[in-house]
Amino acid sequence: MSVPQVSPLGDSLYFILSSIRVNAILSHMKEITIYCDGSSIGNPGPGGWGAVVSDGARAKELGGYEKETTNNRMELTAAIESLRIVKNASSVTLHTDSSYVINGITKWVKGWVKNGWMTKEKKDVISKDLWQELVMAAEKHSVTWKHVKGHAGIELNERADMIANGYARKEQVELFYGSLAQYKKVLASLPKARVVSKSKSSSKKTGPAYSYVSVLDGKVTIHKTWAECEKRVKGKPAKFKKVFSKEEETALMREWGR
Repeated sequence: MSVPQVSPLGDSLYFILSSIRVNAILSHMKEITIYCDGSSIGNPGPGGWGAVVSDGARAKELGGYEKETTNNRMELTAAIESLRIVKNASSVTLHTDSSYVINGITKWVKGWVKNGWMTKEKKDVISKDLWQELVMAAEKHSVTWKHVKGHAGIELNERADMIANGYARKEQVELFYGSLAQYKKVLASLPKARVVSKSKSSSKKTGPAYSYVSVLDGKVTIHKTWAECEKRVKGKPAKFKKVFSKEEETALMREWGR
């Protein structure tokens, strides 16, 4: 029995029609916008996460608390939980000021999966459980990951930050759910950003070091001596800095923890 042959034109039509179907599905996906943030008081320490999710007509705020966690884990949790509440496959634009989350999900995770969730140094990926949850939460959506600068006056990023910090400090946080028009009115009545006081001592840039801070493979570490820091970072793709006060150390840990 002869087997019918598909002509080159038939193949072309098949792929064209398939592309049309895929594009039609994407065009009918709901557009979702997410801003999310995480925070911890100490690293580790008590932490919180916050998010604002909008479909263009409604807005929903989310948040949560953990007794003992890190800033990075709260950043990941914020992204996971905000994606999880989007039940149907959607076109999602997720904004975060966490370079750790952005780099991890767009660059590092492919290598981790290929290596069986191990780093290049053959060590377990830090927060592997949350990275796996994030991959699962994102896989049914078409997600665009966008990095935004923290504490730069971006309204919804500032709101997510305030929610996260409120939970981390075990404050009473009122979460909004309702129309986008009403949400804009609520936002107008709220403080525009969390006030962060700066100590004069943090501007001191000379004298004995208080500590040395390094970040390697997304993990921030404090070293009491330069010898310890140098041993960790020498010859590796790491960042490090000498700091002169506890305040500067805490601020840098928060910045690099993102």
